[in-house]
Amino acid sequence: MEGFVRPPATVLPDGALVPPANLITPPPNHFTHELVRSEPFHYAATWAKGAPPDGELAAGTRVVLLRRDGAACRVADLSGLHVGVACDALRPLG
Repeated sequence: MEGFVRPPATVLPDGALVPPANLITPPPNHFTHELVRSEPFHYAATWAKGAPPDGELAAGTRVVLLRRDGAACRVADLSGLHVGVACDALRPLG
């Protein structure tokens, strides 16, 4: 086709995949909290302080709070992503 240049195909590394244990199906459709700031997340149920995050959820993301363990909370978002975030990044919806 004239005027169209297709970029080269790229294969993402295995680290780009979401572990199956971190996906909830069907995803939640009722939310209890939202993030007050962009917040790094971790796939592991517990993570060492200073461990590199596995990704980041944007400020305003609505989540359902699944479990609170001290300063760490387990949440799930609209896509069913089940991750750990800092509890102080959450605000109850009301």
